[in-house]
Amino acid sequence: MSDVSARSVRHFQDLPTLYAAMIETPEFKRAFGDPLPLSIVEPGDEPGEHDMPEPLAAQAECGAVIATIFDLLAGTRLEPLSAEIAWGFVNSFHFVASKLERREDALADELRDMTRRMDPSEVFTVELEEKQLLCQSTFEQREAVECMRDYAAEMYRAQSGWPWSPSRGSKASKASSATQIAVQDFLRSRTLTARERYHPEGPIVIASGHAEWHDWQPIWERLDLIRTRLPHLTIVTTAQRKGFDAIVAAWAADRVVPLVAYTLTGSGRGAPFARNRKMVELKPVEAVLGEGSGIQANLYQALRAAGVPIHAFRKADQAAAETVRRPGQGASVQRGTASIH
Repeated sequence: MSDVSARSVRHFQDLPTLYAAMIETPEFKRAFGDPLPLSIVEPGDEPGEHDMPEPLAAQAECGAVIATIFDLLAGTRLEPLSAEIAWGFVNSFHFVASKLERREDALADELRDMTRRMDPSEVFTVELEEKQLLCQSTFEQREAVECMRDYAAEMYRAQSGWPWSPSRGSKASKASSATQIAVQDFLRSRTLTARERYHPEGPIVIASGHAEWHDWQPIWERLDLIRTRLPHLTIVTTAQRKGFDAIVAAWAADRVVPLVAYTLTGSGRGAPFARNRKMVELKPVEAVLGEGSGIQANLYQALRAAGVPIHAFRKADQAAAETVRRPGQGASVQRGTASIH
């Protein structure tokens, strides 16, 4: 407990400060608490002294933005839309963080080029120093926005019961309890020297099923059993935002397991089948599959031909929808079953 929380509470107005100090997270302290003495806010600006938001204020307001949406719409005809609206707010943080990451990478490339053609002139030295400061400032901005995104995403998960996942790209940072990795980042990291956060270690387990799936508990139980044998596994899904894949993503977020969202990388009728082949080429050690369409049947056959053990769930074995609560709200009264092939 911090020093401020150890003080006796003599005045009611002390309570917000005491509570804020008790719930303060180290991620916000790191991202906001020690800013650069000088920074460049926008490319082309002169270096200057610019304050960062207070860590506790940034944390509180990020959480309040998401909580307010759910509170505002609760009990109204708009309540079913609350998660979708809140998702968009979190995605706005992610969009800005991704833009800053691209800018940071471009600046780093420019710095590498400049160091290869070192020039002793004063003009070159000033340009190099400003470029380096701009890159450092952009890094600082990205870290802060990612921190806000991750906290907002955790609030979204607490309110909706499901993990937030980006519309595109990867969500992976030091402040995040869940790591979702776009397939492009994951595959590129296997052949190039890429950021470590895009290259999780451990055996691969494929998990995929129908978009119309509601019974989450048997799937979570089976994944827990697999995780006891493979504690460092990486989950690969077919990146559907609802149903079976969403249930798997919720489990991965709750258990802090890296998840690769294997989206379609081509177009046309053959794209899903090509994706199935590429997923099998990842050499998974196990698979968790829910009964689905012909594409799902094709994935099942391809994995079975490759000798991958499959935990197969049938749609008919699901508990009745009205008995199933969302993750974190308690157990359903029935259990589904799965067979291993």
